[in-house]
Amino acid sequence: MSLPTSSRPAAARQAHPHTDIPDNAPPPHPQGGLKGVLLPVAVVLAIGTIFVSVYLAAFHAPRPHDLPVAAVGTSQEIHRLEKGLESALPGGFDVRPYGDESAARKAVAHRDVYAAYLTGRGEPTLLYAGANGPSVTGTLTGAFGPVAEADGHRLAQEDILPTSGGDTRGLSIFYAAFGLVLAGYLFGMMTYQAAPTLRFRQRMASLALFGVLGGIIIALLAGSTGFGALPGSFIGIAGMTALMAMAAGGATMVFIRWTGAAGAGLASVVLLTLGNSTSGGVMPAPYLPGWLHPLSEVLPVGAGVRAIQGLAYFHHDGLERGIIVLAVWIVACAGLLYLRDARGARGRQAATA
Repeated sequence: MSLPTSSRPAAARQAHPHTDIPDNAPPPHPQGGLKGVLLPVAVVLAIGTIFVSVYLAAFHAPRPHDLPVAAVGTSQEIHRLEKGLESALPGGFDVRPYGDESAARKAVAHRDVYAAYLTGRGEPTLLYAGANGPSVTGTLTGAFGPVAEADGHRLAQEDILPTSGGDTRGLSIFYAAFGLVLAGYLFGMMTYQAAPTLRFRQRMASLALFGVLGGIIIALLAGSTGFGALPGSFIGIAGMTALMAMAAGGATMVFIRWTGAAGAGLASVVLLTLGNSTSGGVMPAPYLPGWLHPLSEVLPVGAGVRAIQGLAYFHHDGLERGIIVLAVWIVACAGLLYLRDARGARGRQAATA
């Protein structure tokens, strides 16, 4: 006949203190009266204000800042190009001389630069990648056209990396990433609502399952078997989107586990507002204001979007960095969740003793 848990010796109960740690969600704290009326209004309005402010700051009048472009020609021609671009859009471009057309074309294809201006072939030619999106293409043609006209030429244009037939506006990656991060955010909240006492190992298994299935679904919908919006390999797209989903879900879980009721709001600001606005899915990072630009390098959304764009169009540009950034997020989130659960388990054992 087994003893109830409360009657077992303390040594037996503490024999395996770090196995199967119960992962209790923070208990709810219902509020009544005036605080219960005003608190939801204040929190939601604050989050909405941050959302509108960040998106307006990023996209109300977007312009590039030191957008790298290649130039092939003599030093005098490159100097005239720099003066013309600076006059058209001050501080907008970083002109980088290249020795020949082949090197410049390769730089555009690998997204080392966003365009290449070629001279010495009769009329100047602009090489660009339509896969960077119509906003970038419009900026480039609008700035380089007048430079060619000032020299008495008509600007020839060549799109060396157009978007796929299933993504005519170049926005499919942004919408896929937005939906994926939203799903990760909802998963992070629902895992504690649906199973507040789930064991740590089970919760991590649930996160991994969510990521794998989410990656497969996105790859099926966006790839050649679905809408044909992403021409990259199925395994590559599925793998990167799985990592993004796990990073977003894990981050939301950490916010909720460590901060309680405030976690959902904090996660929405970091992932849905700052993450998606700096992802580069609508416009690349050089178009962002200076205070938002660094976030595109470290938040999981921006790292994942650049890697997926590289898989689809730009010869794996950003893939290695994306894998590293997302893996760090996932491991860090798992570690923080384990630390929080282990500390809670020790506190319960001390109270029981």
